Amino acid sequence: MKIISSIEELRDQLRGQLRTAFVPTMGNLHEGHLSLMRLARRHGDPVVASIFVNRLQFGPNEDFDKYPRSFQADVEKLEKEGVYVLFAPTEKDLYPEPQEYRVQPPDQLGNTLEGEFRPGFFTGVTTVVLKLFSCVQPKVAVFGKKDYQQLMIIRNMSKQFALPTEIIAAETWRADDGLALSSRNGYLSEAERKEAPVLYQTLNEVAADVRNARENGNLNLLAIEQKAMNKLAQRHWNPDYVSIRKRDDLQPPSAADLEKNAELVVLTAAKLGNTRLIDNLEI
Repeated sequence: MKIISSIEELRDQLRGQLRTAFVPTMGNLHEGHLSLMRLARRHGDPVVASIFVNRLQFGPNEDFDKYPRSFQADVEKLEKEGVYVLFAPTEKDLYPEPQEYRVQPPDQLGNTLEGEFRPGFFTGVTTVVLKLFSCVQPKVAVFGKKDYQQLMIIRNMSKQFALPTEIIAAETWRADDGLALSSRNGYLSEAERKEAPVLYQTLNEVAADVRNARENGNLNLLAIEQKAMNKLAQRHWNPDYVSIRKRDDLQPPSAADLEKNAELVVLTAAKLGNTRLIDNLEI
């Protein structure tokens, strides 16, 4: 595996490659990330991964400085997965001058859910992803469904800018107890780690409540969402949201949408101690 930090060297290395499959990451890799590499290999060749902790998507009071970094261990994992190139730029490599041009997602999608609680987050994400796409020029790129809203925003960005990159969605990788794998899980104490699977259990309860309410013809989504929020709060979580949305645009479903049996997804974000976890479940 070649480790490259320079954009110019990366482009030289990939010149002539027409089927590059790309997996962007922020490092501290776990089995969920590695599953993305395997999926990428099924859709293209060679496989290129990136590791870059993107300052633009962190708020002023968020965890940029303490975000877990494990570069050498990451390199060993990627080598075992047969990754061809690891693009690991420094901030100076990727942002040789201040990044004054930004990609702004539409308010309807970018300022709801995660965008509401993390202002500017998706602007930082889309800006760095567009820049990474420009550097790698992949035929396909793989993103996990765990970051459901991010996946949708990047897919829409790629479509609207007519980028020659197909966005592949990968299913969320979970521990045996249901907890979605995340680099931030390492922040959890032993007791918090035992409690953390309750978030996924709550999503499953919401999905069951939606199915039961549909069968009974009495679908009150706000009541179902509030029930889930109350459960988390009673277990000493600090929930930001539990929200049932339409899968196609992440907007709240109207009565007409529900009558047409629109496909739904429930998304949640909640703090357990000092650690903020997100998850989702398609219903």
